[in-house]
Amino acid sequence: MSALDDRDRFCDGLLTRVARGDRDALGDLFNSEAGRLIAIARRILRRSELAEEAVQESFIAVWRNAARFDPARGSARAWLTTIVRNRALNMLRDGSRMDLVSEDEIADYHDRSGEADVAYGALGESDALRHCLGQLEDKKRSSILLAYVVGFSHGEIAAKLDAPVGTVKAWIRRGVISLQECLS
Repeated sequence: MSALDDRDRFCDGLLTRVARGDRDALGDLFNSEAGRLIAIARRILRRSELAEEAVQESFIAVWRNAARFDPARGSARAWLTTIVRNRALNMLRDGSRMDLVSEDEIADYHDRSGEADVAYGALGESDALRHCLGQLEDKKRSSILLAYVVGFSHGEIAAKLDAPVGTVKAWIRRGVISLQECLS
């Protein structure tokens, strides 16, 4: 048995107890799974506070609907993930919690791409990171800097560099591997 199988059985047992009205089991389930579920919601919503809200609302739904869980259809962890994913997508669709941003703020945001060049230029000439970044192709280097320095998403980088999102993901992945090899 793998650790993942043990985790699945543990969560299945907790959810069974939650279905019987055990509040302590709900707390244990939350403590066990909330970090993973918040990370999933954050990837969808791109805002920590909304991700936390999605997970909180999901656990309220779990409390109310735990008796509907059918272990024959999948694990408790998968069921929880589906509930959180659906809640996050609904929040994204309804947009009621999204902040509206003015056109000036959007323009300022897009101008942030220059921060990547400034950060690269600020590295000392003898800095190993600068040396390793300098060995990368321009688009790989730009992709990595835009992702890790500025915090752009893959889609934003793709738009900035006029490249497909899959290509940008590959540039970043291969570039990071190259940097790891160069710096080790």
